[in-house]
Amino acid sequence: MVLKECVRGLKELRPLTHLLFPLCFHWIAEAMTVSVLVDVVTSALCPGQTTCTEAIYISGLQQTVVGIFKMVVLPLLGQLADEYGRKPLLLITVSTSIFPFAVLAWNQSRESVYVYYVLRTISFIISQGSIFCIAVAYAADIIEEGNRAAAFSWITGFFSASHVLGNLLARFLPEKYIFVVSIVLLIFGPVYMHFFLAETVDRVPKRDRDSTFLTKITNVAHKRYESMRDAAAIVFKSPTLRGISFVLFFYELGMSGISSVLLFYLKAVFGFNKNQYSEILSMVGIGAIFSQILVLPLLNPLVGEGWILSLALLASIAYGLLYGLAWASWVPYLSASFGAIYILVKPAVSNTILTLFSSEHQRRRVITDYFNFAIVHVLNCLTCRLMLLFPKDQAQ
Repeated sequence: MVLKECVRGLKELRPLTHLLFPLCFHWIAEAMTVSVLVDVVTSALCPGQTTCTEAIYISGLQQTVVGIFKMVVLPLLGQLADEYGRKPLLLITVSTSIFPFAVLAWNQSRESVYVYYVLRTISFIISQGSIFCIAVAYAADIIEEGNRAAAFSWITGFFSASHVLGNLLARFLPEKYIFVVSIVLLIFGPVYMHFFLAETVDRVPKRDRDSTFLTKITNVAHKRYESMRDAAAIVFKSPTLRGISFVLFFYELGMSGISSVLLFYLKAVFGFNKNQYSEILSMVGIGAIFSQILVLPLLNPLVGEGWILSLALLASIAYGLLYGLAWASWVPYLSASFGAIYILVKPAVSNTILTLFSSEHQRRRVITDYFNFAIVHVLNCLTCRLMLLFPKDQAQ
């Protein structure tokens, strides 16, 4: 049954070829830069040192700013995609990643790193999350409702597979070529979309659009406030939804605090470089693909979402503890293996909500998720600062 659903989802992807092909190149290009950024940033901001407090603070500040602004920008981009079409918004969001990496490809001085962080923050605000959301909306435009779930699972699978390929490229590609190759792939994406991607939305007539861009932002902000207020009321009235929201909030708070400083931590304690980063990230990516496509569909009918969620949360605890108590260079690899299990937190929660609540509740719960996501990013900077209180040699 599971295999049949996977095959059906793969067949449904044929109309999405011109969407997924360039997006895979985009995701590969972004993933391959993650492992080398730590060395570049540390060398520029803290030359001659293996640890860089300044870089950790900047990373935490970046995530805070991105989380706050995405609360308004993400729904605004969704509204613009409905009015002006999916293709123009995809071209804009996909193109924003070119400029920050172009700066580092040109120069990796201290000033260039600061410029990179500014441009990358703007890029994250516009593109992080919105590319995937607009891609899903594009797929929903051309795929029949009964076949969307299978197709969406394959889109998620391509997303994970692209990150694995990007990490593998970073592992074997010389560091001096990584940004150049990444920029080439990032440019390829929007160029391909421009020539081959077909539009799926009829644009709203000009007279029916909002009069000004400022008016559009104001309307979206007002609707956002009302939606968040309604979502908060639903959460606190439902014991199940309230409990799940608290679980997700603290889970994301802890995991985001770890992920924002993890690579800097590994460099300071064990002297890891891009090769070790790529290996660890590839392990997590491969495990995520395996668990989401094969393990979850098989286990869910047998044990239910509650047991899967509990197991995934326990795996996330082990993941954090092993990194914090790592006593040898092989321990981070053991910790990374738990990534194949804790990645199941979100699917288990989503399945629980889909089972318990109506479509209206589901819609509002998504808004609540975005609200929690933004709060997590605001508190994430504090988490980064607390982690700096512990001497780096404690984990040795």
